[in-house]
Amino acid sequence: MSFIKYAIIGSGAMGKEHIQNIALLKNAKVVALCDNHPPSLDNCLKTLKERIPTFHDHRELLKANLADVYIIATPNFTHIQILKDVISSGAHLLIEKPLCTTLKDCIELQKLTVDYPGLIWTAMEYRYMPPVAKFIEKIHSGAIGRLKMLSIKEHRHPFLKKVRDWNRFHNNTGGTLVEKCCHFFDLMRFITKSEAVRVYSSGGQDVNHLTENYGGMTPDIIDNAFVIVDFENGIRAFLDLCMFAENSKLQEELCGVGNKGKIETGVPSHLSGLKESDLTIRMRGSQSAQITKIVVDQNLLDAGHHHGSTYYEHLAFLKAINNKSKPEVSLDDGLKAVAIGQAAELSVKERRSVLLEELM
Repeated sequence: MSFIKYAIIGSGAMGKEHIQNIALLKNAKVVALCDNHPPSLDNCLKTLKERIPTFHDHRELLKANLADVYIIATPNFTHIQILKDVISSGAHLLIEKPLCTTLKDCIELQKLTVDYPGLIWTAMEYRYMPPVAKFIEKIHSGAIGRLKMLSIKEHRHPFLKKVRDWNRFHNNTGGTLVEKCCHFFDLMRFITKSEAVRVYSSGGQDVNHLTENYGGMTPDIIDNAFVIVDFENGIRAFLDLCMFAENSKLQEELCGVGNKGKIETGVPSHLSGLKESDLTIRMRGSQSAQITKIVVDQNLLDAGHHHGSTYYEHLAFLKAINNKSKPEVSLDDGLKAVAIGQAAELSVKERRSVLLEELM
């Protein structure tokens, strides 16, 4: 594999996680950082434990022409403008989810990059969590027959504190069902191998951030929801989200039911300290269960808050660069995950089911 030089635009929590995981790779290195918040830059430099060029403006970073890859890990609402500038580089791009805060911006980016020479990859880490990856592999291999129903539960902590509190407001994030849940809508599309046609969701802001005030404004982001997604091939998927359940043993739980059996797994909460998961398959007409233990290396757990997935995502990303192959998670995947999230937000607001064709 050729040696790959990364520059990271956005040195917050995810920027730091990328640094920690790239450090575990043999043929890659972070060569530059960019952020307009000096404390964040300083924190990431401490993580790197070496001095590298830093920039406060991504346009100055681009002029320096130091990198093969740009990671975009800035606040959601900044993605579209930064990407309009970064695509002039022709470099490979790893864009943190959500791709953009609105479907309109995603479509604009798609049009601007029709003939883009570099790899464009939407960072959907949840595909690469070891128990989730094995869950997907088993479903796609036909282990439970033909998938009919898919459910995903995430019971977790509230949104973390971010610089300038940008993630407390719908206009900056696209809404919780875009910002947080595009991961799950991507998983639904990937697992079902189909496209969403209808979304119905019920949700609200019932516990979190109710007494917070930022410049006279109160946060307006959903903290819990049920979302049902109907797919073209007849499979139904369900999301159960709660962001005031931080004392959960499992942060994510997944269940797939086919015509021959059922498969379940979970991802331990980062706070639980657990590093292994059970993958359980139970077939109809049987009293037994096939249980597989999935253990994640402690070094990968220590490198971030996504159960080792960021490391495996980078391995796949670098493989695609070196093989000159298509991205496993494309710009189109990122766009469609945002579309489902936007439909879910609209469904909550208007209390009705939303057809994807209304937005697309």
